[in-house]
Amino acid sequence: MEPLELRRAVEAGRATASELGLQVDDVVVIHNSDRVALHLVPCDVLARVAPAGQLADSEFEVEVARRLAAVDAPVAELEPRVAPRVYLRDAFAISLWTYYEGAESEIAPTDYADALLRHHAALRQIDLDAPHFTGRVAAALSEVNDRERSPELPDPDRELLSDTLSELSAAITIEKADDELLHGEPHPGNLLNTRRGPLFVDLATCCRGPVEFDLAHAPEEVAKHYAGADHALLHRCRALNWAMFSAWRWRRDDQMPDRNHWRVAGLNEVRAALDRCGPS
Repeated sequence: MEPLELRRAVEAGRATASELGLQVDDVVVIHNSDRVALHLVPCDVLARVAPAGQLADSEFEVEVARRLAAVDAPVAELEPRVAPRVYLRDAFAISLWTYYEGAESEIAPTDYADALLRHHAALRQIDLDAPHFTGRVAAALSEVNDRERSPELPDPDRELLSDTLSELSAAITIEKADDELLHGEPHPGNLLNTRRGPLFVDLATCCRGPVEFDLAHAPEEVAKHYAGADHALLHRCRALNWAMFSAWRWRRDDQMPDRNHWRVAGLNEVRAALDRCGPS
């Protein structure tokens, strides 16, 4: 968020928590993108504040968290002192979560794989209407194929991304018909190392697809400890994920820090991942 909007978001999060009886003397911005994460102190609450246009996504995330908490999934929990819902204030959608103090050590690949296995097992216990992963691929493909929305993408790279997104999405869908609920983006940035153990966050990305789509977001070493993974399919999912990542970076309005670096690096990762897939 831009500075003015960020100030409004911080005040919306602070005021909402205060009106719910939580003591807020200070607010620390933990993450700032299209939505922000705020640490409210001393009540020790994490507030997620998004533009009201993302209300449906925020409500979906809260519903996913509520259902997963009931089956003991390794996920961040909603703040128990307030109602488990999304609050609207000053054109922002605000949800309140338990704040977890992160551990200093990195998460070992075995622990990462175990958390993902337990998360998938918990997801199989809930009934939830979630979008298919191919919807996300289609959104990335529309960015690549629209020159006005990705004007700086060179033609050869545009063709590479377009072919990779369309062909791999179709191939994965045909190859793996037994889709299930997934986290959607269980990359290291969405896995907290807490005193309770690894916990997944950012649950709004929940979708349907093969478990390999999730596993492709994790470090490569993790897959060695995830029982039953189809490694050929995993290579294709990893190439697809890098193609989506690259598509977002070439958007005209992308705000990722160091975007120019990641534009080049993302395309290199796509080519490397395709090489590991072998001949189609």
